[in-house]
Amino acid sequence: MGLNFKSDATQKLLMHQSIFWLIFDISETDFKKSLTTNIAKGGKVDQSSLYGKGVPERAIDGNRASKWGDDSCTHTHNDFSPWWRLDLQKQYKITSVTITNRRDCCHDRINGAEIPTSTFNFMFTLICNGMEGRYVTIVIPNKKQYLTLCEVEVTGETTGNTPVIGGKVDQSSLYGKGVPERAIDGNRASKWGDDSCTHTHNDFSPWWRLDLQKQYKITSVTITNRRDCCHDRINGAEIHIGDSLNDNGNSNPICAKISSIAAGASKTFQCNGMEGRYVTIVIPNKKQYLTLCEVEVTGETTGNTPVIGDLNHI
Repeated sequence: MGLNFKSDATQKLLMHQSIFWLIFDISETDFKKSLTTNIAKGGKVDQSSLYGKGVPERAIDGNRASKWGDDSCTHTHNDFSPWWRLDLQKQYKITSVTITNRRDCCHDRINGAEIPTSTFNFMFTLICNGMEGRYVTIVIPNKKQYLTLCEVEVTGETTGNTPVIGGKVDQSSLYGKGVPERAIDGNRASKWGDDSCTHTHNDFSPWWRLDLQKQYKITSVTITNRRDCCHDRINGAEIHIGDSLNDNGNSNPICAKISSIAAGASKTFQCNGMEGRYVTIVIPNKKQYLTLCEVEVTGETTGNTPVIGDLNHI
């Protein structure tokens, strides 16, 4: 199954931890076979806006009907960088994503650039080569456009790394309504007005901490940064993992140092099985505001239960 790569059309596919760029023309040979295992079914979906009855759930209804009147296609408004997102509920190694485009109108909207009608095919498959992620997002980047998808099918296999659900959270201070629970609400919305981002005051060494309630071998930590303002505030932050609450958890071993995260982006940091009950994100040794729009942790339990109260807590 071949994709004919050219520079006159661009489609951006955002995964849980990375950005996958494809530059392609859609040719008549792009889709040659049906996909047998569709892991998109049963996932949760969202999109940038809603036009008419084009709800995001239509893209995973199992129906490849591709005319608007068939009531099986999604539709956003004429948004800037319109997007549609699928939450697979757990991390997968993604093999492929198959998109069914609208047939009766406006098929070139999907490409983000002009494509000659002669090269258009209403269905095409993008090969992802085992990229790992929980979220599949389709976006038309950096332009105002309507996004319509008549079906999205995803194939892949689970990675064995399970997102850690729940936990208790705390942070160094509270600015406005930016409570620490917002970072684990399952919502990657990244504008302050979306009511899904945490916010501290301008603290010295501001921190946010997740208590997983038991000890885990942490595989990865994914952070979604604020989009609408001040994305560089996160620069220089550290991720600490361990069982101690000494210095609010900031004395635990470091999983990663964050040089930067792009505005609105989600970036994954590999922790390679570091063990701990607490995940702390801190901007050390400076006065700063700390804002986190989502924090996602994957790992597995160790079977070891830390002593309640933590003997190292002072």
